[in-house]
Amino acid sequence: MSGGVRQLTFACAAMLGLQGCSLSYYAQSINGHLDILAASQPIEKLIDHPSNSTELNQNLELARDIRQFAIDRLSLPDNGSYRNYVDTGRDFVTWSVFAAPELAPGVRTWCFPVVGCVPYRGYFSKEAAVRFAQQVRKEGFDVHVGGVPAYSTLGLTRDPLLNTMLLYGESYLAGVIFHELSHQRVYVENDTEFNEAFAVSVEEAGTVAWLKHRGQTGELGQVFAARKRNDDFLRLVAGTQDELTKIFTSGKSDAEKRDSKKAAIERLRARYRHVKATKWNGYRGYDEWFDAPINNAKLATVGVYNNLVPAFSRLLKICSGDYERFYQSVARIGKLNKEDRRRELSLAKNCE
Repeated sequence: MSGGVRQLTFACAAMLGLQGCSLSYYAQSINGHLDILAASQPIEKLIDHPSNSTELNQNLELARDIRQFAIDRLSLPDNGSYRNYVDTGRDFVTWSVFAAPELAPGVRTWCFPVVGCVPYRGYFSKEAAVRFAQQVRKEGFDVHVGGVPAYSTLGLTRDPLLNTMLLYGESYLAGVIFHELSHQRVYVENDTEFNEAFAVSVEEAGTVAWLKHRGQTGELGQVFAARKRNDDFLRLVAGTQDELTKIFTSGKSDAEKRDSKKAAIERLRARYRHVKATKWNGYRGYDEWFDAPINNAKLATVGVYNNLVPAFSRLLKICSGDYERFYQSVARIGKLNKEDRRRELSLAKNCE
């Protein structure tokens, strides 16, 4: 196997996983990413192309400036990632399948080369993701399939800017670029919760810094309001997960646990409606999430990305916003075993 193909194989494993994979899964991982890379074009050559819309030109220029800001102000990697552009022709680039026990705490993981064990498997085809989800459901697991606007190969290939990253406005575009580049600075094998919360902390702080740099006070206010709502959402989900853990670890029969689980989820929806009416002035941005089916797998996806974010944000403040020192501290903590890693992160008083 040539070095380039080997690198691509590991990259695909990193973003989608190859544990116990069938040949078809392996092929869709490699071919899906190859198709993306083959369609990519340098942003500098695309800007102001006659076939572009004004909106696309503006977005490409914005992405170029965000990419440079990531290097200059956030100490994120200066490499080929997000310097090319691809229009995938769809709203999501991949779809991830999450699974969790139906009547027990926890989340199912799959273990892959390079990245270790992660709580999802990804597909470039929604249909393939749904088929795999159906297989896992037959094994007795709760499953959730979610669309993904961006992915990272952890710097093993030049990850391109995607049209799916341009669909949600300037603050989202900045955040997702900062988030994915963060994975190239620090990545800890077998600890998705650590990795994702770290990247979210860089995403959040970086987005605020970017909007201040741009003088976008109006959008900055919207970002802060959205984060307050998200904090409320996280508390709602965490409360229900605690409630479900008590149900699952009780002496009830499986039938009783299913009934109690269903009731707990309906209470979650009721609490959401109350928060929406009393604190959010009727804001409906989370309606789609609550209106769709809710199960253990869907609830687990929330915690994976958010549980450790406050600890990382606190560490960044301890480091006085010095990103290079922050990354060094995170890398040091990441070398500890998982139990010590959590303890050190929560108790950190110095940036070292």
